[in-house]
Amino acid sequence: MRVIVTGGGTGGHIYPALAIAKGLLSADSRTEILYVGTEKGMEAKLVPDAGFQFESVPGQGLPRKLSVETLKVGMKSLTALWETKQILKRFKPDLVVGTGGYVSGPVVLSAALFGIPTLLHEQNALPGVTNKILARFVRKVMVTFPESIAHFGVQKKLELTGLPVRPEIGAVSREAGAERLGLNPKQLTLLITGGSRGARSINQAMLEVLKGLSARSEIQVVWATGSATYKETLKALKDAGINVNRDNWKILEYLKDMPAALACADLWVGRAGAASLAELMVAGKPAVLIPYPYAAENHQEYNARALEQAGAARVILDKELDGETLWQILQELLGQPDKLKAMAEKSKGLGQPDALAKIVKICLETGWK
Repeated sequence: MRVIVTGGGTGGHIYPALAIAKGLLSADSRTEILYVGTEKGMEAKLVPDAGFQFESVPGQGLPRKLSVETLKVGMKSLTALWETKQILKRFKPDLVVGTGGYVSGPVVLSAALFGIPTLLHEQNALPGVTNKILARFVRKVMVTFPESIAHFGVQKKLELTGLPVRPEIGAVSREAGAERLGLNPKQLTLLITGGSRGARSINQAMLEVLKGLSARSEIQVVWATGSATYKETLKALKDAGINVNRDNWKILEYLKDMPAALACADLWVGRAGAASLAELMVAGKPAVLIPYPYAAENHQEYNARALEQAGAARVILDKELDGETLWQILQELLGQPDKLKAMAEKSKGLGQPDALAKIVKICLETGWK
């Protein structure tokens, strides 16, 4: 089978697309994959690095207000449709799978209009504009959160599959995870992350939290500050008189072993990107979620609220975040083991560990029809 996979702009669209591509190859090594993205997007580097053939078409989001820029973007979109048509003629795919982002618009739409079987995968609880439009043209829409179903007008096409996660997530024991990180598996463990570059607002709030945790030696801390804020965070801790050289604290620039960290974590603090939450749910961990306030269409808050409504998380909006607020919630949750256990069970119940298998099955069924 010949498959075009498309999605771009952010890792939230690219990594699921790559996971689907790898899953299809694992199911049948004879599968031919072509990834179509934009030349300036992250995918232009990530896709070739993953070993997949890559071609680019122009792609850019429409400005919110009419302007000369709107006309320029419109011309790019027309060019993208033309270039996509040429790619489809050359590659002759049996299936096209889109995971969102501006680039998937012309690729999936062109394929659908040519009668090529098409699928979408939506990562967020609030679907993106592109996917809501494309849903009218594709064979099926695969969703991560049940909450997103109400936002589509094509209910019969929808399939709840979840979001593919790394196979290591949920497969590492607490003891093995603790050993890999140099932690005590019997101690209560708090995990804090803000993405690879970091989240300054979370890091600033954590200064106050660490003051409180200084007197709580029974609580272990694994905190990944992010590369952009690591040095300034260490300086702020030093200026605040907080001694970070403790056996039960791991303050890192970047957390390389997330499967191990999730395995031994009792509570997680972080943003609410779809990929992170998918891993969190498969691992079955409770969370305090602080949605990134500048995400497109505020989709991270919708993701976070979905977990909160299910009883798996507490939510603090970024504009309401400060050290005192975060510390009060952490004290409340860490002081209630039964509450954490109940939240963990709710989180686990939301997880879709077989998401990739479901997606690959739908792809194979659709591509061979």
